[in-house]
Amino acid sequence: MTERTEQDTHLAGPVLIVGAGLLGASIGLGLRARGLDVVLADSSPSTEAVARDIGAGRLRAELDAGEAFLPELVVVATPPDVTARAVADALQTYPRAVVVDICSVKEAILRELGAIPGAAAHLARYVGTHPMAGREKSGPVAARAELFTGAPWVLCAHTTSAPDAVLRAESLAVDLGAVPARMTAEEHDGAVALISHLPQVVSSLVASRLQDSPVQALALAGNGLRDVTRIAASDPRLWVQILSANAGRLVDILYGVREDLDRLITTLEDPTAGGARLDMAQLMTEGNAGQARVPGKHGTPPNSFARLTVLVDDVPGQIAKLLTEIGHTGINVEDFRLEHSPGRQVGLAELSVLPGKRQELTESLTQRGWKVVQ
Repeated sequence: MTERTEQDTHLAGPVLIVGAGLLGASIGLGLRARGLDVVLADSSPSTEAVARDIGAGRLRAELDAGEAFLPELVVVATPPDVTARAVADALQTYPRAVVVDICSVKEAILRELGAIPGAAAHLARYVGTHPMAGREKSGPVAARAELFTGAPWVLCAHTTSAPDAVLRAESLAVDLGAVPARMTAEEHDGAVALISHLPQVVSSLVASRLQDSPVQALALAGNGLRDVTRIAASDPRLWVQILSANAGRLVDILYGVREDLDRLITTLEDPTAGGARLDMAQLMTEGNAGQARVPGKHGTPPNSFARLTVLVDDVPGQIAKLLTEIGHTGINVEDFRLEHSPGRQVGLAELSVLPGKRQELTESLTQRGWKVVQ
């Protein structure tokens, strides 16, 4: 084992990744960037080949016959319906390795593991984890080494998880630039039902209304519709498994959403009745209050930044020019959004900066010929 420095990885390797899709391949890319030996295995030969070709690791199927392969860590990155079996196989095949999974539900996996003959004796080396990162695209082609940078990575150690196994799972998160967080499996599944599974369902329901919409109506769509429906492009096969595994917690939340919808429908059926407008305003205000609790950049309140909008001609090089000239001011842009104005060859670049820097940036960009709308 090589001596560790502050720049070295916490893991020594080799690391076996079972499942070479988006997340598995991204983990492989991130660990390979830190110099670790990564070996990949996937039930799909084509998925394996793509993951290998993008540099996520070498293939278990291509290891030399005489090579003693003793992974330090096995990362199970398979779909939820086969995760428990893959974890059990890894625990029994590699008796010295710590095994983690990255499935987005934790209680169901642990429960299924407990029912697999022979698996219970090895559970001290198992830690359930979940990196809170991903993309609406799937497969190794969409993998990125920096996918987990700054993202929470939840560790759900169970009652018999060995301390060194938990530490190794935490090291994986740290090596990939994520921020480890510890929760119980129950706490985790309740949290993701609200902040991940509910948004996915609502996004898909809204997007489903667009299937037969007139083209001229969709031509008016702006960032509001795009933001709401972006994750509706996610893989249905994966989400069927996720929703099924966490159905109980999600149903409880959906009951509350149904109550709010019924309340709104009743109000809109007679919008001029006494108290109807007040009820609509109250519902929107409740939404304001919930949205205000969503953390912004670095965990700050979302309203802690000032915003200004810059008109950008829809021609090549304009965004790069704008960002370059902002860089010359020395002012840090905390967030950036681009929206195209319907019917006009112009983009609307919304910039978020520290409140004390808004006027300075406005004046600087105006002097450089940009049209700024505050």
